Amino acid sequence: MNSIYLIKEKNGMKKDFSLLLSMMDYARFTSIMEVENLPVKVLDYRCHDEANSIGMLLAHFDAVEKIYQALTFEQWTDDEIEAYAEELEPALSLGSKAAEKIKGNSVEYYLENLQRTRKSTIEQFKKLDEAWLYDETDWWYGEKGNNFFKWFHVFEDEINHRGQIRMIKKLYAKENQPTIAE
Repeated sequence: MNSIYLIKEKNGMKKDFSLLLSMMDYARFTSIMEVENLPVKVLDYRCHDEANSIGMLLAHFDAVEKIYQALTFEQWTDDEIEAYAEELEPALSLGSKAAEKIKGNSVEYYLENLQRTRKSTIEQFKKLDEAWLYDETDWWYGEKGNNFFKWFHVFEDEINHRGQIRMIKKLYAKENQPTIAE
């Protein structure tokens, strides 16, 4: 039996990658549970002009995973990384440009993109030696970071934004509840 609630080795994966992917899979599973049947009007809802929509956040999950693929799997120069990050905008940074461009898409659109990107991540994980997870590079604030931490951050970011998704859904429901007079 393969349970989403078990953090353990997966077929075809080395142990440490299996543990990491188990956590990534659970984070994604819970994100999908929050959005899987939402209509476009809910995906595009923003509670104020500076707020994210659920669709924007789903596109952001995809962009974050893609930039971390480039940062960790590729041997790109800083200029190449910057150029790729620009291609991933506005989903990577969110904000007003994202609000203008990321809308009108079905939940299937977002989930298919997420699935395609995750499949690519898994294919790369399968090719790598476990020592790769512990490779250290200069990272944030003058500190070192290893690839394990970088991929932890990918799903940590998703978990944080999933909290936003839950709040957006509640705000939408409250704002769109029929009043007793209606």
